[in-house]
Amino acid sequence: MPLHDLPPEARPREKLLARGPEALADAELLALLLRTGIQGTPVLQLAQQLLDQFGGWHGLLHARVADLKGIKGLGPAKQAEIAAVLEIARRSLHSELAQRPVFDAPEAVRRYLSLQLGGLGHEVFAVLFLDAQHRLIALEEMFRGTLTQTSVYPREVVKRGLALGAAAVILAHNHPSGVAEPSRADELLTQALQAALNLVDIRVLDHFVVGMGEVISMAERGKI
Repeated sequence: MPLHDLPPEARPREKLLARGPEALADAELLALLLRTGIQGTPVLQLAQQLLDQFGGWHGLLHARVADLKGIKGLGPAKQAEIAAVLEIARRSLHSELAQRPVFDAPEAVRRYLSLQLGGLGHEVFAVLFLDAQHRLIALEEMFRGTLTQTSVYPREVVKRGLALGAAAVILAHNHPSGVAEPSRADELLTQALQAALNLVDIRVLDHFVVGMGEVISMAERGKI
């Protein structure tokens, strides 16, 4: 049913203003962003189709602009709006982690890494460089491809940590398979990086493995 045919209290915008955003279903929230449907497909139906196609909000928010192109009903304006929402979420979480110690916001760290690394089709190794108060200085992608001890160079992580004046780091990488379970190779890589960074007095606080909708802490597993 087109939005204008719905009673006012059932329209997403009016419903949000009256009851708050938590009262809206996923498709209703996305319909507010899309604003209009296409011929033969009302906006609520289009929103639900998109969520179904990408496997819900997680898949949609991890979609790249290239993934959105060519989807019927998503012109350049709507593609840009969805990409902008993802970037707003990233920047909001980055700001939160930069203003207070990461261990005061462990779930924010997980959400931030999931937004940055979840859903990628290739493996990426990233480092969160932290100051002496464990606030975020920067998240930087250091290596990509198949990650092993020989493809991740500890000296490059050490050099970058010194250049940024980091006192500690959190390591992170994704598993494109979607399974976040750390491997033995992940443990060996962590140990090699710990040894190198300890020489310059930079602590490794954790190593997160990012899967599809799951982020596992190796520190919580007793591997750090």
